[in-house]
Amino acid sequence: MRSRTVTTVLPAPREEVFRYLSDIEKLPEWATEFARVLKREGDRYKVVNNLGEYFFEIDADPDTGVIDMYAGPEPELMALFPTRVVKLPGGGTAYMFTMFQAPDMPDELFASQHVSLQREFRNIEAVFSA
Repeated sequence: MRSRTVTTVLPAPREEVFRYLSDIEKLPEWATEFARVLKREGDRYKVVNNLGEYFFEIDADPDTGVIDMYAGPEPELMALFPTRVVKLPGGGTAYMFTMFQAPDMPDELFASQHVSLQREFRNIEAVFSA
């Protein structure tokens, strides 16, 4: 199974970065390709993008900085996207996001999603550089 990790260093306190990225309502602000639309269905969230509509949830732990993101076509079929917010010496913060290639995912789709994630990281950088 292949994976790709994207990392950025942000000029903001860890707590501020964690609070923003763990807030599911903020997802469409930075994940503009993955979450073109975020909608609620009962007590669950769904994202809508060019590939369809997917259930989405976040499990975040402020003590460790872990923000696990899950997405999939059905609640029982959600894939894990582990991310982490890390305090750096001097007051900056690193944010890391890992994606895994599913066994049935074509290489071209995995590569295009990696490029999309890199573009979305520029959105995160813009939020914290303002």
